[in-house]
Amino acid sequence: MTRFVVTVAVILAALSVAYTYPAKDKISYQGYKVFKVNIENDEQRTFLADFIRNNKAGISIWQEDSHNMDILVDPQTQMYFENSTLVRGIKFSEMISDLQSLIDEEQAYNGDDSDEFNWTRYYELEDIYKFLDKILAKYLTVTEPFTIAQSYEGRPVRGIKISYKTGNPGIYIESNIHAREWITSATATWFINELLTSSDPDIRNLAENYDWYIVPVLNVDGFVYTHNKDRLWRKTRQPVAHSPCIGTDGNRNFDSYWMVNGASSDPCANDYAGPVPNSEPEIKGESEFLRSNKNKFNVLLAFHSYSQMLLSPYGHTEEVPPNNDDLLKVADAYAQAVGKLSYGSEYTYGTSAGAMYYAPGATIDFAYNEADIKITYTIEMRDTGRHGFVLPPTHILPNCKETMAGIMALIKEAQNLGYMTPKY
Repeated sequence: MTRFVVTVAVILAALSVAYTYPAKDKISYQGYKVFKVNIENDEQRTFLADFIRNNKAGISIWQEDSHNMDILVDPQTQMYFENSTLVRGIKFSEMISDLQSLIDEEQAYNGDDSDEFNWTRYYELEDIYKFLDKILAKYLTVTEPFTIAQSYEGRPVRGIKISYKTGNPGIYIESNIHAREWITSATATWFINELLTSSDPDIRNLAENYDWYIVPVLNVDGFVYTHNKDRLWRKTRQPVAHSPCIGTDGNRNFDSYWMVNGASSDPCANDYAGPVPNSEPEIKGESEFLRSNKNKFNVLLAFHSYSQMLLSPYGHTEEVPPNNDDLLKVADAYAQAVGKLSYGSEYTYGTSAGAMYYAPGATIDFAYNEADIKITYTIEMRDTGRHGFVLPPTHILPNCKETMAGIMALIKEAQNLGYMTPKY
């Protein structure tokens, strides 16, 4: 099937850099709707691509695969969008009727205001870093901090290593490269806590027989911006020369088949790949960290949301990597493990370009091609569109438990296939 690349536009932001914003200055999404559009042929996909380009101030894509698009539409564009799609026989359903009400629900918290970090709400970057500090102080003998970069706005991009003994194979987890995907950092922090505190024998095995390198928030500037200004911000926050738009899609900025297809050269697009590879300090820092430590890593997992999928290389082409059969077996183990839980979540899997869309310059392709990490996935977490990026806090713990079950099965299958022998 011919693939069409859709340029996704976002709300323009001012060039000035700010760190905090009064609540009244937050962008409101009152009346915004999200539609799931079923795509039956290339003609319909072409129409939608053109429609979005021509109306980019009021419409953007949340998610896309070979059969569907989840599209955010502002109140002024909704009638035009509905009429235009209906007249062409394009089927759609309304997933979210008022996005702002979902945001308000997500951010309402009725618990106590104690300093105890828990997973019944979403936390800001400052709180996540305080959590890391407490963990590092409490578990001195098995943890150590590392910093992979300083962001454009001057924030450290911090990680934590968990290692119970020497000689372990290594697993690297990247989280929140896309700022609005809050469930990813919530899951990463829970995962850190479980590796250190759980008495479950399977989790103890996971914790003590592998070295874990976990970065809870890679896109620190964008993450802060989602809390203070725009809940749906995706990109970094570095200004773009000769453009009023800000930010680059970090997951298109790695120096691995950068911009060969499937990414945008438009600075105002959500999938803007940047002016050059590694233009973003966060991406440059992670790239250098992975290269310099590639003898330590057997597995790399990039946490994302949403769509409940495991995506393996490649993102720049529909051709498959040499060990594709093994990658599919490992992904299937993850999906089967999650499916056995009581939540009823179903995960699918495939290559990034084949199962979802082209994504050149992504973390997993860089890891596979440039850092010699042959078991690597983008894990797209909950849900499949009912809440999308604005996942209620009640989903945090179920998503965490699904992720743990999936990763345990993933590592076990990778071990069975011979990928977990230490590389040093």
